Order: sequence, then C-alpha cells, then structure tokens
Amino acid sequence: MHIRHETLCSLIAMAREFQAKEQVCIPQDGDSSSEDWALQMLADHGNDYNVSEFRSIVRDLSERQRAELVALMWLGRGDYSAEEWETAVDDAVGDYSIRAADYLLAHPMVSDYFEEGLITLEMSCD
Repeated sequence: MHIRHETLCSLIAMAREFQAKEQVCIPQDGDSSSEDWALQMLADHGNDYNVSEFRSIVRDLSERQRAELVALMWLGRGDYSAEEWETAVDDAVGDYSIRAADYLLAHPMVSDYFEEGLITLEMSCD
C-alpha cells in the first residue's frame, strides 16, 4: 500500500467515531441502479470534526492512494481477495477515487471493512 500506516489507522479511528454517533441515511428513490452508491448520502455534518478531518486527509491523498482506500474497503467487505488487490485498486480508480471520502463514509461499516481488509493483507492497526 502507498498510504502511510499511521494515516490509515487515523482514518479508521475517525470513521469509527463518526459512525458511532450518526447512522447513514440511504434514500429509497433513485434513477439508476448503476449510481446507487451515489445515493447513499450523509446528513449535513459540516461541523463534525471527524468528518471534516477524514475528508481533508482523503482529499490530500493521491488518486492511487484514494483508490487503495476504496479497494481496502472492498477487500474487507469480501468483494475481492488478497490476490486480487491490484485489480481492486484498478477498479477503484476513477469515479470511486474522485469521490472517495463521501463514498467511504456512506458505508456504515467502513471502519470494520478497513480493518478486515488490513487483516486480509496481513496488516493491522494494533
């Protein structure tokens, strides 16, 4: 991975704190099933330090690093195996990596998925 271990562990902690406070709101209506992930909106959390800091850190990452974050979530969710890591990262480049912070925060178990992804890659934040 091209993300500093300390940065990754900080993002996991911020996501865990934020999602312990607020449930994600998923609207029921939508125009396109291919954009369902984009419909997973968070309530307005402009004043939430964890959300602001998470977004700031993710925004400052390179496109490859943002794609790795998305791929790590997918890996932890079971969408890819450790052997498919590079494929997952390649698949995350583009729309997913551009909107990575909001996409990741819209998943209620993202911190758990990150940790499971790390375990799959034989890493941890402990």
